[in-house]
Amino acid sequence: MQHQTEAHVFIFPLPLQGPVNCMLKLAEILSLHRIKVTFLNTDYIHQRLIRHTDALIRFRSYPNFRFLTVPDGLPEENPRTGAEVGNLLESMDASAVPIFREMLLTAETPVTCLIADGIFTFATDVAAEIGAALLYFDTVSPCGFWTYLCLPKLIETGEVPFKDDNLDEMITNAPGMEGIIRRRDLPSFCRTNDINDRIIQLVLREGEHIPLAQGLIFNTFHHLEAPILAQLRTICPNIYALGPLHAHLKARLASQEARPTTSNSIWEEDGSCVSWLDQQPSKSVVYVSIGSLAVMTRDQMCEIWHGLVNSGVRFLWVRRPGSVTGYSDETGIPSPEELTQGTEERGCIVRWAPQEEVLAHPAVGGFLTHSGWNSTLESMVEGKPMICWPNFVDQQVNSRYVEAVWKVGLDMKDSCDRIVVEKMVREVMESRKDEFLKGAEVVAESARAAVNPGGSSFEDMDRLIEEIKTMKIATK
Repeated sequence: MQHQTEAHVFIFPLPLQGPVNCMLKLAEILSLHRIKVTFLNTDYIHQRLIRHTDALIRFRSYPNFRFLTVPDGLPEENPRTGAEVGNLLESMDASAVPIFREMLLTAETPVTCLIADGIFTFATDVAAEIGAALLYFDTVSPCGFWTYLCLPKLIETGEVPFKDDNLDEMITNAPGMEGIIRRRDLPSFCRTNDINDRIIQLVLREGEHIPLAQGLIFNTFHHLEAPILAQLRTICPNIYALGPLHAHLKARLASQEARPTTSNSIWEEDGSCVSWLDQQPSKSVVYVSIGSLAVMTRDQMCEIWHGLVNSGVRFLWVRRPGSVTGYSDETGIPSPEELTQGTEERGCIVRWAPQEEVLAHPAVGGFLTHSGWNSTLESMVEGKPMICWPNFVDQQVNSRYVEAVWKVGLDMKDSCDRIVVEKMVREVMESRKDEFLKGAEVVAESARAAVNPGGSSFEDMDRLIEEIKTMKIATK
């Protein structure tokens, strides 16, 4: 006789701040709907999550949720910055993947649905082996992700590698992006002369595995990226656009009168900056952060700093330890007198900030950002215009779309000059302030509508929840 097992979702994010934060929010929504969820972190990520958040206490309120961990194989002191992602993935192949496979094969409650980061191509074989449905969740932007899937065609037609140094040449073999994407707007890994480059090969392998999944999950909303989602459906017809997930979780918690969500940061947040913001006039502060992975040189830091001080605009700057090459702690970086003085007058520098709270603060009027996808969506939800200084992967694409398509900010890619920084800060915060705020508020309203009942993301989430409940494997 056969009987049906209960739905059990196993979630395995890429062990970096952005993907973990994003997938934890999805895990919490599924847990709210009484779905059994197992969430797999690396030991390194999990220890930092426990140290700096209330995640263990928060998820204890969901009896069907549990954390598991695997080693990532890297030494504790490894910086795990953006440049190290290739090493991280190689190390995990050897140390984490065999343990992950064993976990799924021996799970007390059989896993019925595996949600894994799209870069984890090994997930297709493991899901098939245990008879579970596989959903890939790429936590980058769909517009960025679509350029990954276009890479074989770009290579085949000779658009990648670039034939010369003209980065303003338009790209013609990325359907749906005609007239938008230039060479400089493609992901950073496209700027190589070697198509055997490790990251290029990883992306090509990912593209081959994506159609093997039963569905794709994205942290976006239909109104923002409908043309790109239409292109992605040609690869995988079953798409769940659930974002912005941080706002979606807040909406679901509020509707169930549950306690508000808190941070999933693996860095210690300095709440003193919120007190500083409380003393600043409305929309007078530009918030500056390059995220959890990007790094800059001391020269780049000084150019941005000069630009901020010279603009005369108030600023709140996050400079996390290790974000300036060659310096483990930003307090040890030599600082010119005029910059120190300008910061004392109208600036605040912290090691890490509660970003969602900061962007929601009425004193913040703009965001100088690395264009990571979580940061971009958080800025959009709060109606805060952006100045984009992208670093790697999808960020180059995101920054182009912010300026050229969504029109909620300026793209500063490939430039780190104090004059450009000053000019763009003044544009967003002063001369074009009303124009950008108006455009940003339109996007914010559509984002908020998407995650409330009747909205596209809310309906896609309900569909995902119902489909997960029917992804049941028969056992004897």
